[in-house]
Amino acid sequence: MRTEDTPGFAQASRPWEVTAELRGQLVDCWVRVINSGGAVIHGELPMPPVSTAQADPVMGRLIDGLDPHRARLLVATVRGSLAGWLILRRDPHPLVAHCGVVNHVMTHPGFRGRGIGTALMHHVRELARQEMGVEQMHIAVRAGLGLEEFYGRLGWREIGRWPGGLRVAPGDDRDEILMHLTL
Repeated sequence: MRTEDTPGFAQASRPWEVTAELRGQLVDCWVRVINSGGAVIHGELPMPPVSTAQADPVMGRLIDGLDPHRARLLVATVRGSLAGWLILRRDPHPLVAHCGVVNHVMTHPGFRGRGIGTALMHHVRELARQEMGVEQMHIAVRAGLGLEEFYGRLGWREIGRWPGGLRVAPGDDRDEILMHLTL
């Protein structure tokens, strides 16, 4: 990665920290990722193609759920442009407060292949441990896209698999893979 392509990071832990401009960039990124075949589908969104009008209210609910103790938005930018983002959540219940869940990991299609996803995952690891007191993280990924290999290279390990648990299209069922990382 060239120095000028090194991402900067920002996080939001409260809804009012997400500006209208950032919200628009997040929605645009999400729509582009989904429509280019990315695996970042949300239960409230239809299968592709997805429109901005469909994704914006779902983004609003994600933003409304931000809370310093339970949900953070991590954003990567390169030269002022949104390059990727993710959500880190944790349940504050004492039985599971030491665990976090990473959702919506995505790299803007215009920044693919530049190490943005890897940088996001390294940064979320530090955020989880140092700022939220998380000791282990979980992520669920769709098989067939090489995601288990990507996360495996970053130290995550597969701990479970739901065979055919995700129906991408009629006749195209994929395994849902649960992965774990100890911090």
